Amino acid sequence: IRTPSSTGNRKTFTFSCWFKRTGLSVIGNLFSQYAGSGSGADKHFRVRFNTNDTIGVAAFSTDVLVTNRVFKDTSAWYHLTLAVDTTQATDSNRVKLYINGTQETSFSSTSYPSQNYDYAVNTASYPIRIGADDSDGNGPYGWFDGLMTHVHLADGTAYAASTFGSTDATTGEWKISTSPTFTPGTNGFTILKDGNTITDQSANSNNFTLVGGTLT
Repeated sequence: IRTPSSTGNRKTFTFSCWFKRTGLSVIGNLFSQYAGSGSGADKHFRVRFNTNDTIGVAAFSTDVLVTNRVFKDTSAWYHLTLAVDTTQATDSNRVKLYINGTQETSFSSTSYPSQNYDYAVNTASYPIRIGADDSDGNGPYGWFDGLMTHVHLADGTAYAASTFGSTDATTGEWKISTSPTFTPGTNGFTILKDGNTITDQSANSNNFTLVGGTLT
């Protein structure tokens, strides 16, 4: 968990991570930021797996995106990039989800934000959680059941997946960029890079704190 002390860009940001699922058919959050109380899409934002193994992006109780595709391969590493830029004129360009370098375009539900909308992400005093969500200020829940690595947040820039990975010219496999070049901005960070450290590996020193258990 990390609680920002200052507000960054709430309109434009990117979340990127590599993950490998262990438990299926359960809610599992990859990223969330929540005021801890109150309702409204500007108070709560999350990226998670739903009980039907789809990926959902939600702002409080509103589903921004829910994929039609399901993700049930527990032997594979996946790469997720979520690029948000609510300043875009076209609503579908305001929130883009990429899996293994390919933009997802088939959704069971969409509710794109209004132009220049301010989400909860990068708001001062709203705790950021990796691998969990916050239950109305009562502590974490919806733990992600699996592995996560190379977790990045860019505050102020919407990056495509190609910033964090590339396609192997011979095998066609999506490969990790272990040292991606991106601007972290005020609240951006890089954690779980090449090990189990939650010390920010970007120039920001936006370090996280372990809530409980042992980080392996």
